[in-house]
Amino acid sequence: MIAVVKQSATPEQLQHFIAWIEGRGFKTHVSQGEAETIVGIIGDTSLIDPFLLESMDIIDRVQRVSEPFKKANRKFHPEDTVIDCGHGILIGGGNFQVMAGPCSVEGANLIAIARAVKAAGATILRGGAYKPRTSPYASQGMGEQGLELLCEARAELGMPIITELMDPRDTQAFIDRKIDIIQIGARNAQNFPLLREVGKTDIPVLLKRGIAGTIDELLMAAEYIMSEGNEKVMLCERGIRTFETRTRNTFDVNAVPVLKNLTHLPVIGDPSHATGYTRYVRPVAYAATAAGVDGLEIEVHNRPSEAWSDGAQALTPEMFGDAMRRIARIREAITAEV
Repeated sequence: MIAVVKQSATPEQLQHFIAWIEGRGFKTHVSQGEAETIVGIIGDTSLIDPFLLESMDIIDRVQRVSEPFKKANRKFHPEDTVIDCGHGILIGGGNFQVMAGPCSVEGANLIAIARAVKAAGATILRGGAYKPRTSPYASQGMGEQGLELLCEARAELGMPIITELMDPRDTQAFIDRKIDIIQIGARNAQNFPLLREVGKTDIPVLLKRGIAGTIDELLMAAEYIMSEGNEKVMLCERGIRTFETRTRNTFDVNAVPVLKNLTHLPVIGDPSHATGYTRYVRPVAYAATAAGVDGLEIEVHNRPSEAWSDGAQALTPEMFGDAMRRIARIREAITAEV
């Protein structure tokens, strides 16, 4: 349930109303926008008489919210959320950013790749220190050594870093190193203990859609994180498994406008994992940009044939530079006044 507060309400009246609601065992979520203030009421709101609320002097109107995701719901928070990723980088609310770098942190080549993607216009460095692999015999990443290399690249280039967290027991290592963005991969999209653990941090989270997850399942996964107090969540469409076998996954371009309609959280597109092949990454990145994503995550490697993982879908720095120029032109087209 949401209660829209009258513009004439004073801060004291608003706090009194919140205390009254919470005193009856409900949680509240306050969204103060430019045009109106909304108080989201979370709990078994069937016990609340909406007519009683509407009779209060400060309440303009009351609306029940049927969707199970509350904090992620645009009805609770009409204006786009803008997430500060550090180093002056904002995502959401018209702020568009590109995350780029290798699938796996491999060693000394990380800094060369980082310099190249930054020169091309990327604003966030991605790289996997811990790698979820289908085979237990495949490279599992460099672990904490990989985190250190990412931090060294950040220190030199002044770029925020994003890397995947797989195990709740490693959360403190991410906190200690001040990792700027925690990535939750597709395989962990419904690892609820992990989602709750990152929800207890204050670190921005990029939450990827599950391998065959529905849009509602993605939103409910975000709700797990937000219910613990961390509302700095970005949603990532990275393709879902379908009956099609010509690509690694099927990029659900429909999900972008649907999510933008349902939620206030930023939406990121990952064309690399969606397609699985270098030749398809750029066209899908352009489609995602045209559909209205708030950012992209793209894999880039200086020697894809030698990459420890996912070399078949990595762009070279030259390809990435070309893609960034075209992405900028698409952004100009879709944000231009008409």
